[in-house]
This record gives sequence, C-alpha cells and structure tokens, in this order.
Amino acid sequence: MTKIRLQVALAKAGVASRRAAALIIQSGRVTVNGELVSEKGFRVEITKDKIAVDESPVIFRERKLYYMLNKPVGILSTVKDERGRQKVTDFVGNERARLYPIGRLDKDSSGLIILTNDGDLTYRLTHPRFGIERVYEVKVSGALEKKDLARLRSGVVIEGKLAKAEKVLWRKGTRRFTVVLISLREGRKREVRKMFGALEKGVITLKRVSYGTLRLGSLRQGIARPLTSSEITMLKRSVGLK
Repeated sequence: MTKIRLQVALAKAGVASRRAAALIIQSGRVTVNGELVSEKGFRVEITKDKIAVDESPVIFRERKLYYMLNKPVGILSTVKDERGRQKVTDFVGNERARLYPIGRLDKDSSGLIILTNDGDLTYRLTHPRFGIERVYEVKVSGALEKKDLARLRSGVVIEGKLAKAEKVLWRKGTRRFTVVLISLREGRKREVRKMFGALEKGVITLKRVSYGTLRLGSLRQGIARPLTSSEITMLKRSVGLK
C-alpha cells in the first residue's frame, strides 16, 4: 500500500481534520511504531505502521463502498488480467479502495454486476444457502415451446447436477428467436448458457437485469453508480445483515 502523510492518516481514521491533525503532530502527541514523530509531513503505511495519539492506538476502518455497473459485453468480471484487457473494476477507477465483483458475468454477457469491498455482504450474496435470486433476460435462437419452459422449471442436468429455474417468463419470439426472463438462485459458472444448451438452444444475448433486491433499471451500459443508502440497507436485510 502507498505511504501517506501522517496528518492525512489521522484524518482518515477520524482523529481530527487534516489541519488539526498537523497541530496534534507538531505538539508531540503522536508516535509511530513507538517513536515520537513531530514532523507533519512524515509518511506512514496505515496497514503496517502502529500509530498512537496520546498513547492510544489509532484504529483504521476501511470505508465500505458499493457500486452497481451495467457491464457491457467484452468486459471481464475480474480485478486483474495479465493480458491487460478491460475489467469491471476499470469503470470505478477513481476509487482507491480495492473493489471486487459480486457474482461474475462471463465476458460475452452484459448487465448488472455489484462491486464492493464488503466481504460479509459478498459472501452472503454469492453463497447458495442464502438463495439470492438473479434474473436474466435471454435471447435464444429458434422458437421455445411450453414444454421447453417446463423443462427449465423442473430442471435439466448439467455436468451431473440438476439445474432448474425459479421462474421462466416468455417475453417475445418468432421462429428465428425467443426472448425470455429466467430467474435462478444459484450462481454456477455459465449456468444459464448451459441450461439452454441442454435444450439445444444457442444463446444470442444474455443480460442480468436484477440481483437480489437490486434492479438494473435505466442504468446505461458502461456506467457505474454508487448504491443509495436504501439500496444498501435492502441488500443487507435480504441476507440477514444489519
């Protein structure tokens, strides 16, 4: 982690404003790793250095951040790529905190993806036992019949395991294509594509339109926005977090 000025570190921890923190340092009330520091420009690494004011340890709590992105096709749902390809985290590059995607979307899919540094929320939104619903708008080649929709609801076997849709709603279609909304409560890798593959239907486009209590709505593709306080509260309540 990059070193920052001591007064900035104290302000980040909520000890005082930067200006007031500088005065605290100059007055000889601050130690770093047990050594008195009175130089306000002194640089520290908050994840390693032990900072104290008036002999009381300074505690740093990472500010929790929550974003929703409408991921375009071709973007990777990862935090690093050795080949330098564009990633979902690039759309919130102004944030210094390390953000992680919740529930990956494959490169060829688009739609809602959550980015956060809240580990507890990430765990609960992705673990199968919490049964968080994901809804996808899927366009497949050819016509889908009622029996196909029924098979998706009753379940198809994928790699030896049963995968079934919570709901399947027909939206529109022709002989050449069909658009449906399908909701799942698991996040297995490429699950939606494999389910339609079991019906011998190729997926033309796949877009996630909701994740738990979050809805993609009118958010434009390639745009990331912070979640509102009410959206964060609803997400946390849905998985039993206060």
